[in-house]
Formats: sequence, C-alpha cells, structure tokens
Amino acid sequence: MAITHLLAAAAGAGAAVATDRVASRLRGTHPGSTVRQVGTTVAAPTAALWITDFLNAAYYARPADQRSLDDLRLAFAVVTTFWHEQGHRAIGARDLVRFHRAFGTARFQRAGGRTGTLDTEALLAGGAQLFGDWFPSAAEDPDRRGWGIVFRTTADKAAYDPQRRLEQAQLGPLTPPIAPTAEQILSTYPPVAVVDANRTLAALQAVEQWPEYGSELGRFTPLRAGGLRGQTFEIEVVGFPSPRTPVLLRSYVTVDQLATADDDEEARDAWLTHLRLGFTDRGEEPPIPGGAEVHAILALVSHEGHFMGRARSQLVLYSSEGSSYLRAIGQWDPMPWHLAEMYEQVGQASQHAFWGMGSPEESMLHQIAAAVERQLTPG
Repeated sequence: MAITHLLAAAAGAGAAVATDRVASRLRGTHPGSTVRQVGTTVAAPTAALWITDFLNAAYYARPADQRSLDDLRLAFAVVTTFWHEQGHRAIGARDLVRFHRAFGTARFQRAGGRTGTLDTEALLAGGAQLFGDWFPSAAEDPDRRGWGIVFRTTADKAAYDPQRRLEQAQLGPLTPPIAPTAEQILSTYPPVAVVDANRTLAALQAVEQWPEYGSELGRFTPLRAGGLRGQTFEIEVVGFPSPRTPVLLRSYVTVDQLATADDDEEARDAWLTHLRLGFTDRGEEPPIPGGAEVHAILALVSHEGHFMGRARSQLVLYSSEGSSYLRAIGQWDPMPWHLAEMYEQVGQASQHAFWGMGSPEESMLHQIAAAVERQLTPG
C-alpha cells in the first residue's frame, strides 16, 4: 500500500496547494457561502485531496491520446455510487484505504498509460472489488445509471430520492442579477449544432441523465425529484491552476424559468424579445436570429456562493434555416473583487469553453449534442 499511496499523495499535492489557495482567497469575504465552493457535496474536506487525485488518475493525468470522457464520468460515478452505497454519508479520509485496495495495484501498474493512472478496465475491475460483481454490467447499462450513480437494479434507481444529496448541500437563497440592466454583463457563446431538436429537448428534460453530459471541465447533477422546471443542480467545476492538478469547485443553480413551444408561447416570445433587446441596446447582434423557431428556453439562476456571483445563464434550443442549435447566454452583475480575481485566473476561459467556445471535450453543450447523435446512430 505504501508505494501507491505515496504516488497518489505526490500526484495530488499540487491540487491540495491550489485548493488551499482558492479557499484562502475566499475566506474573509462570505465565509458562510463562498468557502463552500471548494470540493463536492458527497465528500468531507478530509477526502478532497484523494478524490481529486482519483479523478486525475482516470483522465487528466493520462496521455492526451489515451483520455476518454467516458472514463472521467465513470470515475465520478464510482465516487458518487460509493456515497450512495454507504447510506449517503459524506466520504472521508477513512475511505481512502478501501479505494486504494480496489484501484491501487492497477495505478502502480500504469493501467492508464502512466504510473498512477487508470483506464476503463481498471475502473470497472476496481468498481467490482469496491461494490460487487454487479457493478461492471450495471455501469454499462443506461437503465441502471442516473443522477451520477450506478444502481444495482432498475428498481433501486426508481426508488432513489435525489433530495438526499440536496439535504447535504446547505443551499443558500437564489441570487439573480439585480444591478441596473446597463451595468450587467451579457455574454454569449457560439451555437452548438444538434442533429434533432426534439431529441435534444428530451435530453434536457431527462434531468437524471445530466451527469452523463459532463465534460472535462465539469458536470451538472440534479438534486430534486421531478423534471426540469424548478430543478436545482449542483455544478462541479474543474479548474486547472497548474498542469495535471485539477481543483474541484462547486456551486448551485436552479431553473427558475422554462418555456417550451408546447406551453406559454406568449411568455416565451416576450422573454425572447427582452433577450434580443438586451443585445441590440448594446449595439450587438442578437444571439437568436429573427425568424428562428425556438423550441425551448430556460434560465439557470445562481444561489448564494456561486463563483460568478449574482448570475443567470440561459439555454436556448432553436432551429433556423434548416438546422437546429443549442446556445448559452450569460448574464451577471459586476463581481466583487475576490470573485473577479478568481474568475480572471481560473474561470473565464473555462466558462467560455464549457458553454461551447472550446473543444467538444470541454463543452457540456457539445456533449449533449453527441449524446443525442449516439441515440440516432444505428447499433
């Protein structure tokens, strides 16, 4: 155990230092909210280092040509499934030994191409040792995956209450933008083409599948029973203060508005008009072209402690000139100094990439589009 434990500690040391730096910048500002940004709800602070290192082993520390987002999602699923299997208690330092026994040998044997890394086979085998022989087949069965968890049976999945995670989230109040409209920041990102608008809307409404759309920069996990309307998501964002040392930050957003082509068209059209005017008043091209058919528009509003401060992100699914697109539009108040500094150093590039400006591996919108395309591909 000692050798691979030391390898894990050495690989994760940079992440620990970076996390401490982020946390120290946040302390003394709003300690009841912003400091909670560091880490993930399912784990105690004592587990932050080795869980981050585990995710690193499955993806970020591997040679670029051997990385697979499916492996990163599987590693996240191993962590979240462990939380679920342990009765939803926070994962802590005491659990490191069990993870090491399940994955340590494979990491030492360079399963993922380098010392300390893991590939698909090693993740599935380690999951079988950690949970039981049922895990590998369940992990590859969409009917037994949901909310970022791999379930033993479809009945277990149906019985799961996502609000168990919400209870641990210490959710603060909603914090939409409140600054005068002229002072708010509006930002949009390139539209992402989707092969089928109706299938994409169905993918958005299947909230339990949102963790399956995670990119290398983060993922959304739903925290409430029910559908998209009124849904609250925990966002786990991966920052990169230094090479191969990802830092996991979290915040929360809630869908406070949703309009589709099947419900209130008048409200939807008024919303779109207001959105377009916000850009034209600034002398900018509206992000949704005139004459476009809008299938759905939703607003994700930040909760207290969000790393963007008072913010609102809008996703628009529309068709124009024979093609369909998914596009993100951001809106937020000027940030307090401590958030502005962190945004400049860690967040801005990642935010742009996550919403579609970077590579497909970085963008959740591209991953939604890819998931829909896979549904329509025979075999």
